[in-house]
Amino acid sequence: MIRASKQAGLEWEGTGLPEAPSAPDTLQESGLPLGFLNDLILRVLYTRGAMVGLDMARFLCLPDYVEQAYRQAVTGISVSPEGLRSHFSHLVLRDELFNSIGPAIVSGKSVFVYGPPGNGKTAIATAIGEFMTSAGGEVYVPYAFIAENSIVTVYDQAIHRTTEELGHDRVEDNEATIKRLLNTGTVDPRWVRVRRPVVITGGELNLPMLDLRFVSEANFYQAPLHIKANGGVFLIDDFGRQLVSPKELLNRWILPLESRHDYLTTADGKKFEVPFEQLIIFSTNLDPRDLVDDAFLRRIRHKVEILAPARDVYERIFTMNAKRLGMNLCAEAVDFLYDRYYNSGRSPRASDCRDLLEIVQSICRYRRQPVQLTRDLIAEAATTFISEF
Repeated sequence: MIRASKQAGLEWEGTGLPEAPSAPDTLQESGLPLGFLNDLILRVLYTRGAMVGLDMARFLCLPDYVEQAYRQAVTGISVSPEGLRSHFSHLVLRDELFNSIGPAIVSGKSVFVYGPPGNGKTAIATAIGEFMTSAGGEVYVPYAFIAENSIVTVYDQAIHRTTEELGHDRVEDNEATIKRLLNTGTVDPRWVRVRRPVVITGGELNLPMLDLRFVSEANFYQAPLHIKANGGVFLIDDFGRQLVSPKELLNRWILPLESRHDYLTTADGKKFEVPFEQLIIFSTNLDPRDLVDDAFLRRIRHKVEILAPARDVYERIFTMNAKRLGMNLCAEAVDFLYDRYYNSGRSPRASDCRDLLEIVQSICRYRRQPVQLTRDLIAEAATTFISEF
């Protein structure tokens, strides 16, 4: 019932809004069997009382789903170096690193971001998500769809940001108002217009979160997280430290990563196909070869390694954080860190700049003295922060 051509989404290009789903004029266009619809109408009337036909049509939110998901795939987003750079302006990145991010977004395929801890992997992955959300335009998400005679809810207020939440005003002319009231030639009201979603998971991720969840009290299913992320970004942070092992996740996703669709199973064992159309980002500070095998790595199209910063990059990050905290610049502070720690085997981390300077700020506030940066203060901060690692 919910199958559709995967090529439908490959014709749309640009950052604008993809073609909106039209309101159905017939039962056949609604994608719902008559028996199911009658059941649903009776249930609504029983729980909500008398309703006029138009209100009933707007309340029953169950469209056909697959074709729209492919129409607004992430591969349709327009990405340019200029447009992307503004969303990374708060980060200090080498040109080679920045130039490897753009093609990964354009491809719409999976991305593996890896490297030693504290060097901005999560910040970069989050910035990609922010770019997709703001520059990727808006998409349509159904409140729910029906598959194998089961209702599956998709729209999630905790994940999907609607036009109203973003402060956009809806202005319509008289003709648009008449069409909306007559339910003629209008956007299907069973869909919600949202920014491209960004779903971030960490160590709490487990296999049940990637399957349907049955809500017995209401007799419907909730779509899993990666389905709610369709058209946007699904970020697995600290990959390798989840409740689900990398091998189990490999077995669960090895085919969806390749084929761009997944299979979900209802409580009675029936399977149905759904789109797997989001940019998947794996972020880890562990060696990828220790986590997954070559078959899995082959299916992850882009690998972005983020190394410890060179000294010039470190100094730029240090300066940026000092300015953010309203501190004076002090070249002797960076010299001390390199002489005492970084040249003696302790690898520099981009996050050291923020952490050490915030410790200096706390020391100054505790002593009720003006917040300032000196060699002695950075040495005191480093003693409590670095020496134990």
